[in-house]
Amino acid sequence: MSSGGEPLVAARVDASIGEVGLNNGPLNLVTRDLLHAFNAVLTELAGREDVRCVIVHGGQGRAFCAGSDIKEFAGLRSNASERKILFEDMVLRQLASLPMPTIAAIDAPAFGGGLELALACDLRVCRPDVVLGLTESRLGGLAGNGSVRLARLIGPSRAKELLFTGETVTGEQAIAWGLVNRLARGGSALQAARELAATIVARGPLSNRLAKKLVDSALDMPLDAALSQSTVAQQQIFESDDLHEGVDAFFAKRPPKFSGK
Repeated sequence: MSSGGEPLVAARVDASIGEVGLNNGPLNLVTRDLLHAFNAVLTELAGREDVRCVIVHGGQGRAFCAGSDIKEFAGLRSNASERKILFEDMVLRQLASLPMPTIAAIDAPAFGGGLELALACDLRVCRPDVVLGLTESRLGGLAGNGSVRLARLIGPSRAKELLFTGETVTGEQAIAWGLVNRLARGGSALQAARELAATIVARGPLSNRLAKKLVDSALDMPLDAALSQSTVAQQQIFESDDLHEGVDAFFAKRPPKFSGK
């Protein structure tokens, strides 16, 4: 629970969109308690067929997430993997492996572990003036999980520049580099993420889940193995009720009513 007695992570589902808001003080620091609360929410969402998109946001904080609470670093040396690293990485993997599309709505700074959290989402939406960075090297630290995800997203050269210098970029630079997908120029990133999520949930949910799986496989598997997986996925689509509902709706000139089956 937060210092105000409220949950450290607030979750709700509305119209097939799940929203997960961090609620750990003004900076939304990553603590052991926050990670446990976040992991519990992710576990619940992972099994829900009715949730077709998930948005992660920083709630009312002054930061989307300003990274790890360095007060917890005291005494962490040879036991760091056991007490921090492995569980934190597991939570980020759990976020990345949610079966439905995920969006990070970044209305305030995202530093260190906060940006790592956003990088574990499928898509990122932020305001043009928001500042982002993997700033761990300023403290002699390392963004382990984030180093890998950032390199895959924006390429090794730019990733190394951000990691080596600990410098930050604004949303404007982030979109030019492909670090974020969309900029919220006329309002909040959360509202823009909700609009994007509404578009996503209007599409075939089975199609989106399989598309996510195939895109991730494109990065992780040899080409032939990934293409074989795509053949299996396409067969699943043709056997689904959703595809035939979509075709019927097209000819009837009405919105489709997808069931996810």
